[in-house]
Amino acid sequence: MTSPHPLREILSLDAVGARTHEDIYVGHTPPLGPERVFGGQVLAQSMVAAARTVDEGRPIHSLHGYFLRPGDPSTPITYGVDRLRDGRSFSARRVHAYQDGKPILSMIASFETPAQGVEFQDTMPEGVAAPESLPTAAEELDGIDHPAARMWAEHRPFDLRYPEGSMYLRSPEVKERNLVWMRMKEPFGDDPLLNAAALAYGSDFTLIETALRRAGEAWISSRSSIASLDHAMWWHRPARVDEWLLFVQDAPSAQGARALIRASVFNRAGELVATVMQEGMVRPPRD
Repeated sequence: MTSPHPLREILSLDAVGARTHEDIYVGHTPPLGPERVFGGQVLAQSMVAAARTVDEGRPIHSLHGYFLRPGDPSTPITYGVDRLRDGRSFSARRVHAYQDGKPILSMIASFETPAQGVEFQDTMPEGVAAPESLPTAAEELDGIDHPAARMWAEHRPFDLRYPEGSMYLRSPEVKERNLVWMRMKEPFGDDPLLNAAALAYGSDFTLIETALRRAGEAWISSRSSIASLDHAMWWHRPARVDEWLLFVQDAPSAQGARALIRASVFNRAGELVATVMQEGMVRPPRD
């Protein structure tokens, strides 16, 4: 008997059967030891909760969310879905993620019945090293006994590889872009909703570090206070998260202890499958 896929378990929300003006679902956090819930988890669970109230033939195409409070990993998260609108082509949902009666995330998501129209896209960068030629996080962090190193190397459900060098241990060369190959470590299946939700989950891993790269800071040496503030995402084409995806990321602006980061996500065929934007807090130490 095979064990359940860890991310599928995270995305398997409990339907409590209660409804007032909201549909109610409950999500849980795996006991891995972080001090707060990973933002990508709350995004992905919110998206699954919203999608459960929409017809299967109307997939998600965008979300816009604000992280309001840090989540407590020891406490279940309640998701309340407000059915804002169901039109001929589009459905809109508002989701609040609650802990102890207070929202930790507020999100609006939009779903669309597939339609035909004009098509074009940006092109994938050329000459990027293949993921098979790059070291894994476990290989880069081998022998380092530190909670963050164990989290990066062992507990993430995704394999992340850096064509232009990772930022785990050493200050990187200052660059305006941050390239990351990402793929689920285990087969994930072809369910379109779960693949879209898993991509939302993974999209929160490396955005803020793009601002650190432009500033010349490594994760291990940065003393800045770092947190995701908001997150927007658009799905352009279906994608499987157990196949390699290239995140092409840049940080066009940093000011006021905030940095703006954007990412274009390509599959290995060069198709643009998603676009992500995030503003993150990057606040220098008070001393």
